[in-house]
Amino acid sequence: MTFGNQSILIHLVRGALGFGSLVFALKGYEVIGWPALPLMGISVWMLKGCPICWSIGLVESVTLKFLKRSEQIG
Repeated sequence: MTFGNQSILIHLVRGALGFGSLVFALKGYEVIGWPALPLMGISVWMLKGCPICWSIGLVESVTLKFLKRSEQIG
């Protein structure tokens, strides 16, 4: 299974949206209760599982970018 994306920018945007929705889900639960919990599902979808999965995907995305660049040069 690949956790990375074709573009590092896309991966970073997904991370920002995922972590943002995770924070809003946890803080929103304190304020409005269970209606904030669907944000947790959005967070899991955006992060492709969990924050560790997103981090692995970031490493994969950067590695793929550098491998493609070295293939074009060499």
